[in-house]
Amino acid sequence: MRWARAIHHLEALAQECAVMATRPASIFPVRVVELWAVGDVLGPLRDIDAVTVALAVDLPVEEVPWLGQPRGAQQWANATRLDRNPIVGLWRSVHAPVWNHRVERPALVWDAENGVAEKTLAALHDGAGERVRLPAPGAEEWRARLTEELAVSVRALRDCTAAYEQRRWSPGKLEPVADALWRASEGYLDVLDALHGPPEPT
Repeated sequence: MRWARAIHHLEALAQECAVMATRPASIFPVRVVELWAVGDVLGPLRDIDAVTVALAVDLPVEEVPWLGQPRGAQQWANATRLDRNPIVGLWRSVHAPVWNHRVERPALVWDAENGVAEKTLAALHDGAGERVRLPAPGAEEWRARLTEELAVSVRALRDCTAAYEQRRWSPGKLEPVADALWRASEGYLDVLDALHGPPEPT
């Protein structure tokens, strides 16, 4: 995907965030309040495979574990065409720092209070994302952040395992519960490996 097209997708999503913020919470209960640019789109001008973003929602941290999808996320994604475009969305809680080992030094593109961050988009358009990224955390701050992230992931994994066990032999589709368990497992292992290193091959 060409750079200009990637920035177009990011700008369009920022506008969709603004529109969705005006929609009734009774229809769209998940409330995205911040949009952050992540990864390749923060680098120099070049072709990239996809635009990665962090979507910060107004939900408790425990309801948005790493790589999880909060309730209503799919409905929001469908309404904004998020899943139909070359965009990778990472769901985060606005009540904790947005960054972690994968969301490295993101740049704020839109928030519900101030709207679109035009300076950020202008910098990204020029391939100068370094100017608008968050500062890098220190080693102690990084470890503390991931320790908190891991604790949330552990709770999510336990909750999703219990939900799967409860629904395993019940009537109805098991896929949503199984998918949630998979996401919780993947998120837990990803944070665990980042914090302690991947296990040695046998």
